[in-house]
Amino acid sequence: MLDHLIRGATVVDGTGAPGYVADVGIKDGRIAVIAEPGGTVAEDAATTEDATGHILTPGFVDPHTHYDAQLFWDPYATPSLNHGVTTVAGGNCGFTLAPLNPDRPEDADYTRRMMSKVEGMSLVALEEGAPWNWHTFGEYLDALEGRIAVNAGFMVGHCALRRHVMGPGATGGAQPTPAQLDDMLRLFHDAMDAGAWGLSTTQSSTHSDGDGRPVASRHAGPDELLALARAVAEHEGTQLEAIVAGCLDQFSDDEIDLFVEMSAAAGRPLNWNVLTIDAAVPERVPRQLIPSERARKAGGRIVALTMPILTPMNMSLGTFCALNLIPGWGEILALPVPERIAGLRDPDVRAEMLRRADSREAGVFRRLAHFGRYVIGDTYSDENKGLTGRVVRDIAAERGQDPFHCLVEICANDDLRTVLWPMPTDNDPDSWELRRQTWEHEDVLLGGSDAGAHLDRMCGAPYTTRFIGDCLRGRKLVSLEQAIKMLTDDPAQLFGLRERGRIAEGYHADLVLFDPEKIDAGKATLVHDLPGDSPRLDSKAIGINAVWVNGVESIREDVVTGAVPGKVLRSGQDTRTVSTR
Repeated sequence: MLDHLIRGATVVDGTGAPGYVADVGIKDGRIAVIAEPGGTVAEDAATTEDATGHILTPGFVDPHTHYDAQLFWDPYATPSLNHGVTTVAGGNCGFTLAPLNPDRPEDADYTRRMMSKVEGMSLVALEEGAPWNWHTFGEYLDALEGRIAVNAGFMVGHCALRRHVMGPGATGGAQPTPAQLDDMLRLFHDAMDAGAWGLSTTQSSTHSDGDGRPVASRHAGPDELLALARAVAEHEGTQLEAIVAGCLDQFSDDEIDLFVEMSAAAGRPLNWNVLTIDAAVPERVPRQLIPSERARKAGGRIVALTMPILTPMNMSLGTFCALNLIPGWGEILALPVPERIAGLRDPDVRAEMLRRADSREAGVFRRLAHFGRYVIGDTYSDENKGLTGRVVRDIAAERGQDPFHCLVEICANDDLRTVLWPMPTDNDPDSWELRRQTWEHEDVLLGGSDAGAHLDRMCGAPYTTRFIGDCLRGRKLVSLEQAIKMLTDDPAQLFGLRERGRIAEGYHADLVLFDPEKIDAGKATLVHDLPGDSPRLDSKAIGINAVWVNGVESIREDVVTGAVPGKVLRSGQDTRTVSTR
C-alpha cells in the first residue's frame, strides 16, 4: 500500500520536459510509482488527494543560504520551506558555527558576534536559540540530525578553521606556520569525513567581524587557499564556494586567477555569489563570466549564482545595513547617534558621502545613491506623520531640498530609526532581457537568496514562488518547465545530490504542489518571532498547496505541519562527485 497518492496533477518533473498529467504515489519516503501519461495508479493508498489543475514539481534547491543557526530554533527553515524549498545549502561565505576549539570557550562568543555583524543575525537569537554544545564539525551536524524539516548540507567555513588553529592571531594578518597549516588541513579533512560539502571562504572587503576587523579568511594567502582546495579533491561529493571583493561588481585579474586556480586544484566546481545584472552596466556580465570560460580550459568549473527576482531590501541610517558598505560611509554611520545626525546634517559631509557613493570604487553599491527613488517605510515621530509610503523625490520637491538632504532630515526626526526602501534602478525591460540571456549560460545558476541572514534587512527566500509566478503570469521570460529545471535539477546536478531534483520513480519524494493561477510571494513584512523577540522580514507563500520532504507532508496551505522529516545531507553519502577534470 502506498503512503500517499496524488491524483491528476500536471507533473513538471525537473528535466525541462513538457508537463504531463499523471498520478504519483509516495511510499517510504520515495516516489514509488508514476502513472503513464494520462493513466492512473490502481494501488491502494493510506491517503489520497485530487490535484486536478495543479502543478506537481520536485522540491526546490536553494544553493546559497545561511540557515546554520536558525535551524536550531526554527527547524522548518521558514520562510524557505513555505515557498517550496526542500533542500538548502548552508555554511557559505567562509562562515560556519564549527569547528570550535575546546581549549578556547570564548571562541563561541567571537563566532556569534561575527555572525551577527557579517550576516545580520540577531545576537540575542544566536545566544539563546542554539545550544552551542559542539566542538567538531561532525558534532555540529549531529546536533541537527533528526530535528529539521528540510534537507540541509553544509560547507565548512574557512574562518572557523583559521580561528580554531590560530586563535586571535587568525585576524591579525599573520600567515599560518607550516605546522598550523597542517593542523588546519587535518581539521578540514575531519570535517569532510564527517560530511561537510566542501570549503567556503571569503576575501571580500565587506566582511568584518564583531570587532570591525577583517574576518579570518581575508588574511589567507593564495598558498593557504590552494592547499585547502587540493584537500577538497581527496573527498567524494565535494565543492568549493568563495567570495571576493569583485563579486559585488567586477573581478580583478588576480581574483580571476585565484578562482581558476582553486577550482582546477580541487577538480571541483566553485560557485560564487552574486552576479548582479543591469543593462546600465553592460560590461559587467561578460567580465564576471571570464573566470568560467578560463576555468573550463584549466580543468575546473566556476558557476555564478544570480537571482531571478529583485529582492526588496530595507535600509536605515540607524542600524548596520548595505549603506554602511559604501566606501567612506561606514565611519560616519558608526558614530553614536547624536554625532551621526550632526555629521549627516553637515553639507560638506553629505557632499563627500554622495561623491564616494557615486564613485567607481563604490561598485555595485552605486545603485544605492539614487536617494530620490527611496520610499519611506515605518516612521516614529510626529514630524514624519503621513510620510510612510511616499517617495523621497516628491517630498524633497515640496520642501525645496535635494533628495539626500531631505532623507537625512526625515531620518533625524526619528533618531535615525526610519525604515527606507530603495526602489530598484534595474527594473527596466532591457535589464530583464539581459537576465534572460544570461540565464542561458551553462555556468550561471539561479540562487543567492542568503536566506537565514540579514534577517531584518532583506527577504530573498521567496525567490522561488515569485519567479514561477512571473514565468506563468508576468514577464514569461522562460517556460514553466525550464523555470522548474532551473530551481530543481540544475542545482541538484551542481551539488551532485543523489536522487533528488527530479520527479522520477525511486527518487526521494521531495515535492511541491501548487496552483498555477495563484503561485506568488506576499509582501515582505517585519515580524518579531525570533528568540528574544528579535525582528525579521517574512513573506507569505501564495498558491502553494503542499510541500513534502522525504515523502512527509511538511507544509499545507502555507502552514507547517510540525513534522521534521529533513535529513542532514553528508558528502559522499548523499552527494556524488561532480568532477571537472
